[in-house]
Amino acid sequence: MVWFAPKCSMNLSVVYERVKHMSLWWIKVKDLITLLLGVLFVLILTSCSNQAISQQPSANSRESSAVATGKISEVAPPAVIQQLRQNLEIYLPQVSILTPKPGETLQDTTVTVRLQVKDLPIFKDSQLDMGPNLHVIIDNQPYIAVYDLNQPLVLSDLSPGTHTLRVFASRPWDESFKNEGAYAQTTFHVFTKSDENNPDANLPLLTYNSPKGNYGAEPILLDFYLTNAPLHLVASDRSKNQFADWRIRCTINGESFILDRWESVYLKGFKPGKNWIKLEFLDNQSNPVKNEFNSTVRLITYQPNGQDTLSKLVRGELSAEQARAIVDPSYAAKAPTTEVAPAILPQKEKQPASKVEPAPTSTVAPTPETEKAPATTDLEKSKNSFSKLFQNRASKTSVPQTTENSPPPTPQLQSEVAPEPEASELPQEQSGASKFFQSSEKPILQPTIGPASGRSSHYPGRNSSY
Repeated sequence: MVWFAPKCSMNLSVVYERVKHMSLWWIKVKDLITLLLGVLFVLILTSCSNQAISQQPSANSRESSAVATGKISEVAPPAVIQQLRQNLEIYLPQVSILTPKPGETLQDTTVTVRLQVKDLPIFKDSQLDMGPNLHVIIDNQPYIAVYDLNQPLVLSDLSPGTHTLRVFASRPWDESFKNEGAYAQTTFHVFTKSDENNPDANLPLLTYNSPKGNYGAEPILLDFYLTNAPLHLVASDRSKNQFADWRIRCTINGESFILDRWESVYLKGFKPGKNWIKLEFLDNQSNPVKNEFNSTVRLITYQPNGQDTLSKLVRGELSAEQARAIVDPSYAAKAPTTEVAPAILPQKEKQPASKVEPAPTSTVAPTPETEKAPATTDLEKSKNSFSKLFQNRASKTSVPQTTENSPPPTPQLQSEVAPEPEASELPQEQSGASKFFQSSEKPILQPTIGPASGRSSHYPGRNSSY
């Protein structure tokens, strides 16, 4: 027993050290597991909270997804309109209504409206029939475009009671200016006050602008004006302000979607023919805000392939240079330079006359000069020897040679072989020979051009000698 006691005590101490070491390791593992579980728990709570927050505006998200799958969809503005819009970025129009005055009671159903605008030229291009203008809305009727401020706008046949006039500056393609001061509003009365057409100044007000009327090309502009609506970035305490998270619900042909920004949008997917559009102002809970004009319905007509200026701009058939006159009154459109092709230029064609043809020098066809020399020589030869007369007859009857331009020579008379007397009889005819030489001195051998009439024409004295 004495020998084994130290050994057992040593084993117990080793076990104790090991247990102590394991306990320390377990404590560290436990702490690590606790930390990991805490982090995991925080992550789970965070994800759950995010999921709950994202599911709050469920109605809005459902309506937003409908436009993505429906026929109506938002597209980028036409390229030409984006280029022309840059020319108007320098303006901050300030609109004011001179008459009627706010709260004024008129004793007539016809009202004369006088307007004023600063920092924006108001005009209409005579050729393109477009230009910056003012949109005038009486009560909740479609707007009236005003291009000339020198002429007052006359509103006739107004019903007795209260009426509200809203005016704002607009670009040529019906997009409203949204700067501070671009909008003016006044409420007046005809004969007496009434409850209708009198919006509450303390509530947000929605003014429908476009689309309106007829359209001949897509996309079509959707535009509206807001007053008394707080900016989303400024509205920090949403629990106290029911309009801090306002929305605009747009319904086209029964298809709804939500807009949470105050800006113009271009839409496509309209059907040919009649289309209806409805705009509503919603509060934080997606409930319509009850105020005059906050719910408006319009009916438009869409017929593709329209030939008006706006349709051509939307389709890109007019360039920014060709349409710049609708945004710049001092712009002088360049006259369409008909590029004259080089072929159109009056080129001096090398006419044959340029080869100055030698003027027809009256090359008088050389009159067939009759060579008298051969005639005289023949006569001399005949004088030397009367005996050679008959040998030279053939040469005498030959037609004298002419120049190259003379007509072809007359047929020779060599073929005419007439019976001639024998040579023995010639010496006896001395008296005939003398007569022949006497007659030969006359100009009887003048050559004639043409067929010979007979031997007597060349030798008239021959018959007399025989």
